[in-house]
Amino acid sequence: MNRLKFQPNEIARGLAKKRTRTIALIIPDIANPFFPELVVAIEKVAKSKGYTIVLLNTYEDDLKDHYFWSQIQNRYIDGIIVASFNLDIRSLKRIEELGIPFVRIDRAAAYNTENSIGVDNYKGAKIAVEHLFEVGCKKVAHISGPKSLPLSLERKRGYIETVAKMSKDNPPIVYEGDFTLTSGKQLTEKLLQEHPDVDGIFLANDLMAIGSLKALKSLNISTPEDIAIIGFDGIELTEMVEPEISTVEQPIYKIGAVATNRLIYNIEDAKTDFKEVDLEVKLIKRQSTLGYIPK
Repeated sequence: MNRLKFQPNEIARGLAKKRTRTIALIIPDIANPFFPELVVAIEKVAKSKGYTIVLLNTYEDDLKDHYFWSQIQNRYIDGIIVASFNLDIRSLKRIEELGIPFVRIDRAAAYNTENSIGVDNYKGAKIAVEHLFEVGCKKVAHISGPKSLPLSLERKRGYIETVAKMSKDNPPIVYEGDFTLTSGKQLTEKLLQEHPDVDGIFLANDLMAIGSLKALKSLNISTPEDIAIIGFDGIELTEMVEPEISTVEQPIYKIGAVATNRLIYNIEDAKTDFKEVDLEVKLIKRQSTLGYIPK
């Protein structure tokens, strides 16, 4: 082998063992800056443990397609990280039939399941809405994520219960978005047409918050002097707009690292105890709320 400078073919070796040291990462929207930040963490941890990543940018219907899962099985994928959409019973059953270890993060995460890695979305929403009232807002609205996702429901619940506690004269106002910049822009315009006296907006993710900021500028409404806005996620893009946007920061890198470590732990049936990592959300106060002028 040394004389001929022979290098083993890892693909052929993997096919023989039906193991390829490959992890499939399923995400819904690579254009959303949250996911590239997540991919960096997952890839770094996987590489350090001798694994490679296959990135699959999917549509929701893909997860219900038998062919989609057959392709994963045919590639001898060792493990799956699902960050895409809400896994329904049919999709979960299909993954379980494959017999491939998997973990669920972000949009795919569910509560009270051992293979889900996520943050306290209720708490994050609560501290975001409390912050809007603390700076002087009196009528706070919420642009949520899709109601099909558990994290959207938890963020909405945090908003509704906090408004009920802190603003008895103004009932909750909720518009359902889809986590895109476009929905943040369009729903902000609709919100202000129907509720022109709103002075604070909590958006369920940062990308919609950036869309909301764009809408406010097009309407010649000053942020934060007239309307304060806050997002959720903590993506770097919130620091690159003017004004910089306040946000509830998720530990994106830690989420990816913990998910990857847990998956590899399950793949290799490790005997050592898996150590959990604290995944706390953090309120980041910036100009989009701190400059609000109470009326």
